[in-house]
Amino acid sequence: MPKVVVRDLKKRYGNTEAVRGVSFEIREGEIFGLLGPNGAGKTTTLECLIGLREPDSGQIEVCGIDALKNPREVKQRIGAALQTISLQDKITAREALALFGSFYRLPIAPEKLLERFSLQEKSDQHFDTLSGGQKQRLAIALAFVNNPELIFLDEPTTGLDPQSRRELHQEIAKMKREGHTVLITTHYMEEAEQLCDRLAVVDHGQIIATGTPRELIGRSAGLQTVSGTTSSPVDPSLFAGLPGAQDAHCDDTAFRFRSASANEAVGQLLRLLREKNIELAELHLRKASLEDVFIELTGSRLRD
Repeated sequence: MPKVVVRDLKKRYGNTEAVRGVSFEIREGEIFGLLGPNGAGKTTTLECLIGLREPDSGQIEVCGIDALKNPREVKQRIGAALQTISLQDKITAREALALFGSFYRLPIAPEKLLERFSLQEKSDQHFDTLSGGQKQRLAIALAFVNNPELIFLDEPTTGLDPQSRRELHQEIAKMKREGHTVLITTHYMEEAEQLCDRLAVVDHGQIIATGTPRELIGRSAGLQTVSGTTSSPVDPSLFAGLPGAQDAHCDDTAFRFRSASANEAVGQLLRLLREKNIELAELHLRKASLEDVFIELTGSRLRD
């Protein structure tokens, strides 16, 4: 039985359709990602799932329970960490965990959570003294106070430094190893590709593709990205005229384009550069990525 079933979910704010008929399923024990730019409808979808917003229409089933009819029972089985955590400035991590635990039937002891999320040294310090990474670890710990079957993480690494982001990625992977099901929203391509078993690409309130990262990449047109630098500036029209070249971009000595015939395009590029007595300083070829898939599906790069 799927852990989450969403059917034709819709949510409007005034004249804005934030969610436009979203449907997907999440399997037990997997990390499922909603990938898309800010404003795509990811957070609204998540907030409808956890009961923070009431959808205009649609069906939501969480852990086998009708989430629209029995939201209180759903909340006992899930944990959620939203984009920002807001607590009283002077509350400590230990106090916050004890407080949140009191809302559930079977809470985990604060000491265990402090140890698991490496917060022992900060357990009795005020919330307003914690770093961004420490606050985010506390947010995840608070989402874990009831040992949830299903964890919702909304843009969990936004604003974190690279080390904090890596640590949180390790923690999310650990959740899966322990048998938890995870829904993560993100606008980071690498994060989605690294963490998610399956993901749904969301844009303008709709899901436009679903599958594993490898499946989505495999559906692309097979375009390779060619980039590099030359010893002196080159007329941009040179790159646009290469075999199969698309999205050609040239900025002074740096260039980039995509092509389904990368080998042929590179061969012709080398010949043209020799004719003009221009040296090729760097050359890089990269296979299709999730970003390439997103560009093909939406016609634009992932917006921040």
